[in-house]
Amino acid sequence: MAGQGSGGNVIAAICNVFLAGLGQLVQGRVLRALLFFIFTYGCYSLSMTVILFFFWPIGFIFHIWSIIDAAKYRGRGL
Repeated sequence: MAGQGSGGNVIAAICNVFLAGLGQLVQGRVLRALLFFIFTYGCYSLSMTVILFFFWPIGFIFHIWSIIDAAKYRGRGL
């Protein structure tokens, strides 16, 4: 990736809108992609139950965080 604000980061951020963690996967950060995916959709899944409904804002926060993380990724510096 060329750096923050590059076309690659914009594409990665757009990928994260549809599936949390996909943008990190596009950038080659597999572990971070798995963590964002598991935490985001884990919270969304827990919120589907009536008892644990309060987990949806936490999942939403993780989802937004994954988008911002992909957009601000700078890559490995020289």
